[in-house]
Amino acid sequence: MPVAIITGASKGLGRALAEALAERGWDLVLDARTALPLQEAAEAVLSKYGVQVRALPGDVTDGTHRARLVAAARELGGVDLLVNNASALGAEPLVRLEALPLEGLRRALEVNVVAALGLVQEALPLMRESPAGAVIDVSSDAAAEAYETWGGYGASKAALDQLSAVLGEEEPGLRVWAVDPGDMGTDLYAAAVPDDDGPRPDPASVVPAFLRLLDRRPASGRYGAPALLEQR
Repeated sequence: MPVAIITGASKGLGRALAEALAERGWDLVLDARTALPLQEAAEAVLSKYGVQVRALPGDVTDGTHRARLVAAARELGGVDLLVNNASALGAEPLVRLEALPLEGLRRALEVNVVAALGLVQEALPLMRESPAGAVIDVSSDAAAEAYETWGGYGASKAALDQLSAVLGEEEPGLRVWAVDPGDMGTDLYAAAVPDDDGPRPDPASVVPAFLRLLDRRPASGRYGAPALLEQR
């Protein structure tokens, strides 16, 4: 069975992706900072689909934790897909750049960029051995558009996009996709803009876009989930 590592997998998009891959028979290594929700997500996937699941709570900024994630995947057979989904906002709720705590910006960069690259570096030897190795870096429209209060988070995602683009050039045997999932109703968005209670799509509704990438394996690059969903 193919094996995927998914960070930030206890809820939202990460959990929805885990369930969709498990339905296709993928074995999974799941990460999140909080142990109980992660364990609940893993048990739900295991009971429904019967695949092998390793749930490892921890912080992706911790190199030892990243090594444990890859070691768990190695025990399952390797790494065919790495999904860098774990994200930090930098401030909750979001604030203008003049008020953005520099420690918050450092945290966003550490989680969204440095840890993502660190996990790629840890997993690269196994992904190179996979016949269809791929990396999905979950981006944001804030990486490409200027939205008030989204500066720190957007800057970190823009940096992640650039790392994805360069990795795609350096590793032609892999597929490296930066994916903007579009608007979603997630805890991350609620923490970012708590006063915005308007309806937003469920994360599960954009998962078919990610599956389309895996099925069609287009060239490495940046993709938007809405555009992928419109393709026939």
